[in-house]
Amino acid sequence: MMSASHAVYSLRLHIVFVTKYRRKTLTPELLAALREAFAEILDDWRCTLIEFGGEADHVHLLVGIHPALNLSTLINNLKSASARRMRNRFADHLRKFYWKPYFWHRAYYVGSVGGASLDTVKRYVEAQGTKEKPRKAAQRPPPA
Repeated sequence: MMSASHAVYSLRLHIVFVTKYRRKTLTPELLAALREAFAEILDDWRCTLIEFGGEADHVHLLVGIHPALNLSTLINNLKSASARRMRNRFADHLRKFYWKPYFWHRAYYVGSVGGASLDTVKRYVEAQGTKEKPRKAAQRPPPA
């Protein structure tokens, strides 16, 4: 749970980026560098990298975000900044796969993730207002 001026929130996203042409370019060293890069970039956006994982041709990020975020701008920044850092740091390795400055495929996946299942939340919302709850004032004895 996070909070900021008059709001308490818990917003989490599952993000997947795939390498251009689905080429198997991501080595363990490159994946470690990506984890570090994504954590730094997200920190600059007041977001947090909760979890990171990947294989040779794609990565998964679990990200905590704030409600004032422009999601498409964040995604584009994550892709472009991480690609630039990886192309600079691993230029010789990536040159074997791409003759242009490519790295990520232009498409991506993003989905919202919560601590409770959709069914649980749906039942909770449906149950609102079905039971009368005693008010705090009604529970106190009258002043003497």
